[in-house]
Amino acid sequence: MGDLVAAARAAGVADERVLAAIAAVPRAEFVPTEWARRADVDAPIPIPHWQVTTQPSLVARMVEALELAGDERVLEIGTGYGWQTALLARLAREVFSVERFADLAETARAALAGRANVSIVVGDGSEGLAEHAPFDAILVAAAYPIVPAPVADQLAEGGRLVQPLGSGGDEDVVLFRKGRGGLQQVRTISGAHFVRLQGRYGFG
Repeated sequence: MGDLVAAARAAGVADERVLAAIAAVPRAEFVPTEWARRADVDAPIPIPHWQVTTQPSLVARMVEALELAGDERVLEIGTGYGWQTALLARLAREVFSVERFADLAETARAALAGRANVSIVVGDGSEGLAEHAPFDAILVAAAYPIVPAPVADQLAEGGRLVQPLGSGGDEDVVLFRKGRGGLQQVRTISGAHFVRLQGRYGFG
């Protein structure tokens, strides 16, 4: 975990709460068993359904951009194996995570057992999770050219949203803030390579 903290610092992450969360959450518990010995390497790891986990230093940058203080309700779209979810759970009051593959969701639930402030839902992430909205922060871990309208609508005024913008495979991870007039782009966090956001308000 020290290697991942060092990688996050090298990528420019300065929020000590984020760095402490990385130090406290063993990534090896959130990757396929055969990849556990590579868990402390700052690189994506394959998971089922042709998915990969996000590079840890990029996860750290995306999570830091949300500026979580500890009392937020957070929506995560794309649970995967749940490492990013676990970080969010240490940094926010309540985390709701949507995963479209039931087997990935079940694996993540097992890895996240004991964390009472996390709820994992199997569903269409492009629709958000209206029954638990509004959210103070939203993190989308899949690419689409725009923020899906339902997801934008579910962000509270003043809230922050991070999403890779693009068609999948080569995009910019962008931070938005919700103002009275809707979402406002704040800055680009990084270039990246994400899977496509699938669903009713995604790629079909």
